Amino acid sequence: MKKLLLATAAIVALGAASANAADLARQVTKAPAYVPPAPVFYNWSGPYVGLSAGGSFGSGSDAGIVGGTVGYNFQTGPWVFGLEGDMNWLSHTNAAVRNNWLATIRGRVGYAMGSTGSILPYITGGAAFGDVSNSVAGVGMVSDNESGWTLGGGVEAAISGPLTAKLEYLYVDLGDGPTLAGVGSNYHSNIVRAGLNYRF
Repeated sequence: MKKLLLATAAIVALGAASANAADLARQVTKAPAYVPPAPVFYNWSGPYVGLSAGGSFGSGSDAGIVGGTVGYNFQTGPWVFGLEGDMNWLSHTNAAVRNNWLATIRGRVGYAMGSTGSILPYITGGAAFGDVSNSVAGVGMVSDNESGWTLGGGVEAAISGPLTAKLEYLYVDLGDGPTLAGVGSNYHSNIVRAGLNYRF
């Protein structure tokens, strides 16, 4: 009888051990639950330099415009605050009132959008400086450096690594320029330009 009981106990113990081993094997080979990676958000903070080109329309004349840009951004959450300066050269076809160079110093406020925050619509505004020339047929030409203001907006987007591309509109008003033979030269312009920036 003892032998029968011992044999039965041994069989039960062996079955329990086999079940535990199977459970342990299933636990060991069970694949971990999939956890999607956290999205990587684009960081707009830091300095950058860039180039831009486009057109200037206003004051009775059109011109091509090309220039260089330097700026710095500070980001807090999706909000991006920055300071940007640029220097531009304009090429007029034929105009009595012209602006041959234009510089701006502007603040920027943008809001990073998209699944990774890599699209930045923004508004911008500040001071503008440039030369204004006034030509009067049969009299001559006079020019002077003027200052005024600018206001506009645009959208910038990351395209590859540290490179971003932008499309921007600026309204520029340099106020009343030099007068020649009683003819004034108020200068204002609408600038549409595209650009590439490199972020450090």
